[in-house]
Amino acid sequence: QVELVESGGGLVQTGGSLSLSCAASGRAFSNYGVAWFRQVSGKDRDFVAAITWSGASTLYADSVKGRFTISRDNAKNTVYLRMNSLKPEDTAVYYCAADHYTWSTRADVYDYWGQGTQVTVSS
Repeated sequence: QVELVESGGGLVQTGGSLSLSCAASGRAFSNYGVAWFRQVSGKDRDFVAAITWSGASTLYADSVKGRFTISRDNAKNTVYLRMNSLKPEDTAVYYCAADHYTWSTRADVYDYWGQGTQVTVSS
């Protein structure tokens, strides 16, 4: 079991950058795949990026490919989401999710979620 805490959200202008962190507590985090999702109020939670437990493989939504980078440091029990060239449509609450040996774009397969961090991109 892990607990996840996101940080790094905030307000940024169009074209700017932000780095989100997802810090995990609990044992054996290196056995957990992690994904980032985002949600706009009143809409479904959308997949953003995912990384395998080893960090060897990643997945991205088409809307963020080439602009966002997911990475992890298992020694620090932390997964990162570097967001460049931000657009107003990237505005959302960003959540990290994790589960044991899971690597998926589907939100319903992840059992562990953080509380979310707000990202707002002004035009």
